[in-house]
Amino acid sequence: MTTASPHSPDTGPATPQPAGPEQAGTPAAATAKLALLVASGATFLAVLDTTVVNIAFADLRTDFPDASLSQLTWVVTAYTVVFAALLAVGGRVADVIGRKRLFLWSSGVFVAASLLSGLAADVPMLIAARALQGVGAAGLIPSALGLVLQHTPAARRQVAIGVWGAVGSMAAAVGPSLGGLLVDVWGWRSVFLINLPIGLVILLGAARLVADKPTGRRLPDPLGTLALALGVGGLVFGVTQGTEWGWDSGRVLGLLAGGAVLLVVALLLSRAHAAPALELDLWRSRAFAATNVTSVLFGAAMYSYLLSSLLFLNAVWGYSELKAGLAVTPGAFAAAIGAMVVGRRIQPSAQWAAVAVGSALFGASCAAMYLLLGTEKQYAAVWLPIGVLAGIGIGAALTAISNAATAALPPERYASGTGLLMTTRQIGGALGIAALAAILERHHVLDDEGYLQVFLACAIGAAGAAAAAPAIRSRSARHT
Repeated sequence: MTTASPHSPDTGPATPQPAGPEQAGTPAAATAKLALLVASGATFLAVLDTTVVNIAFADLRTDFPDASLSQLTWVVTAYTVVFAALLAVGGRVADVIGRKRLFLWSSGVFVAASLLSGLAADVPMLIAARALQGVGAAGLIPSALGLVLQHTPAARRQVAIGVWGAVGSMAAAVGPSLGGLLVDVWGWRSVFLINLPIGLVILLGAARLVADKPTGRRLPDPLGTLALALGVGGLVFGVTQGTEWGWDSGRVLGLLAGGAVLLVVALLLSRAHAAPALELDLWRSRAFAATNVTSVLFGAAMYSYLLSSLLFLNAVWGYSELKAGLAVTPGAFAAAIGAMVVGRRIQPSAQWAAVAVGSALFGASCAAMYLLLGTEKQYAAVWLPIGVLAGIGIGAALTAISNAATAALPPERYASGTGLLMTTRQIGGALGIAALAAILERHHVLDDEGYLQVFLACAIGAAGAAAAAPAIRSRSARHT
């Protein structure tokens, strides 16, 4: 793999990569499968916990009747904000101290935080445990992909990323249905406690992997790192709370302005420091920069679509939380299929086209929902086929974005690049949810018009991602 993206000043020698494809049944093949298994499992849990809790609000209000709705929203927001704020930092730390080491520590933190969440006696304890979960998840995502790419021969990396992307895509979409099932049968605590057995198996599997060699790079600038984390966290939190607190409130304006200032400080410090918190030179690669643009736009459309779909089914069609979750499950499995097709069948030089086609398919599905849905229940005739097409588009686009991004990076910077890419997606998701809330605020909760306008906004965001996709081509087409 080659790239024109220059290395940071503190970049050391590249991690040695296998020379060719492994033979089935060899130790190398077994190690590659184990790495993919544990990384996919960890990614599933980390992404799942961004959406699985949404369906548990009614149960939480029953157990904590004295808690306000604003307090309960922090159960979701605490995880999302910390996750987004530390993703870029987690990727950088993984490249410095080792992907396996960070993966093990992050898995342990995530499992412990899940236990604390499941045992929480009050809302403040639950919020604190969710924030700790976000810390673990921020280290898991970039180090997980780093492990996959480290242990997978170059000839098999695209397929491995396809599997990894399929798992992540399915986790985001299946969260509401799985959460509804768990809450309906065992209560809201099961949403967190289910992470324990899966997380322990992942830890045991990861411990068997060979540790990666140090890259010789240094830990990032602590002051710049703090500014970056607080800046991203402030922006995401401000956008998330804008509708509830009011966009002209002092708290929201303070968060947005403070976050923006801190991000500028992080950028300035990163330009001058030998070991920057934010590796600006990664964006000198046109392909990597373009994947970040598509990630923001697609993330905004996707997260808004996933939440508005459930709200529409529940509020307009009168589905229960469990029935609404099950109704969107076919789209989740379709997303996995789309991801696998892109990972296995699309050549590296055509990943930009997969981004464009996947985004366009998803956007067209959202537009069809805007045009065809209404108060009349038409699940089999309208919702199901559109939801399946939307899922295929989501899986294809997300996987192709990841493939194109890693193709633009040198091997020793996979985790850093993945952390940045996921950060932009989370920021886009926060913007999308804020737009959803702003649109729905102008309509009655049972009025279908508000939800249809959200679907139209999702279609516009996905169309923007499709339009930005050709910018990826100039770089990724030269990789083999």
